[in-house]
Amino acid sequence: MSLQTLKSRKDAEISKGNRTRDEILRVAEDIASAEGLEGLSIGRLAEELKMSKSGLFAHFGSKEKLQLATVEAAREVFINEVIDPALKEPKGMPRLRTICERWLDYAERKVFRGGCFFAAVSHEFKSRPGPIRDRVGEIMAEWLDLLARLIEVAQKSGELPANLDAAQLAFEINAVAMGSNWGYELYQDPKAFDRSRKFFKQRIEALASRPTSRKG
Repeated sequence: MSLQTLKSRKDAEISKGNRTRDEILRVAEDIASAEGLEGLSIGRLAEELKMSKSGLFAHFGSKEKLQLATVEAAREVFINEVIDPALKEPKGMPRLRTICERWLDYAERKVFRGGCFFAAVSHEFKSRPGPIRDRVGEIMAEWLDLLARLIEVAQKSGELPANLDAAQLAFEINAVAMGSNWGYELYQDPKAFDRSRKFFKQRIEALASRPTSRKG
């Protein structure tokens, strides 16, 4: 057997292994969003996927590594569903409006079985020190920082008041969006996301209607 044939077989095995890992993580994201990361174990996942525990263990090695891999995979989904589409819009208010709408759309469409993955795990791990809480905290900090930077860009372009506290508005946007996910998942309130859309329209558009010029 030639070296080229061996290499081709090895590449095919790696590709198949990556596809299998992606499929495992997609199911893991759904379970974690609905039942929590603590409910996500090698055994629970093996049962859901009809796979052997040893096969799953070979991919992740431990429950904590599985949980962390699931968090990273969910982050990629969030980026693809919410952030990347918004960043294709023009800078300023169009981009800020789009990222708010994309967040609500992603949660309302239940991209994950239990709604917003990070709304679920943020609540679950808020009082549990360790690598998972640390990583979830880093990801949420990235999200809030991105919102604040989008607001600051709209301020610099004169579309939002220059004296606006960008971090405060970012906090409000995140809190309201998280609240709509909570209202829908806990009460199955069909108006939960519409309430958030109404808030965004009233709060953000009111600010956009009275910008002040940035000096200097």
